[in-house]
Amino acid sequence: MAFTIREGDITRFEGDAIVNAANTQLKMGGGVCGAIFRAAGADQLRQACDPLAPISTGEAVITPGFSLAAKHVIHTAGPVYEGGHRQEEKLLRDSYIHSLELAKDKGLSSVAFPLISSGIYGYPVAEALQIAIESIETFIEDNPMDVTLYLFSMDTYLKDQSIPESLRAYLKEKLVRR
Repeated sequence: MAFTIREGDITRFEGDAIVNAANTQLKMGGGVCGAIFRAAGADQLRQACDPLAPISTGEAVITPGFSLAAKHVIHTAGPVYEGGHRQEEKLLRDSYIHSLELAKDKGLSSVAFPLISSGIYGYPVAEALQIAIESIETFIEDNPMDVTLYLFSMDTYLKDQSIPESLRAYLKEKLVRR
């Protein structure tokens, strides 16, 4: 079992589950959340999400994947970044860990994540990457699972000067190209 990084569209992941960077109301949003809803079938996914809402920040729930290549969607609400003094790091780690624990509990062996909270929720990209990587790698040490982190545009991350060179090198090392 392994941890890899891919560039591209998470909605095309062919595996057990993709993770939706959801809002606490589990409503169709923008960014990756909107893309997942559209690809899955917005009406079907909305009907599956409505009885599960609301969820707390850091919590995770699961629905079918409907029209997606992935069999399931794990919805987790990451934190809105408010300067780093409102437990954002813990809540972001919880989003990854609770999603992985739910996948494990459901017997899933392959899961794909977006970079949670790094879009409209404003989490600094370098910190969000570090938390994602640490959370995933720590979990799979004791829980064999194939986990993929999808980054929409690798060039954006490799050129981002806020990301330390060691982290950019790690991204290049873990990147799997089709």
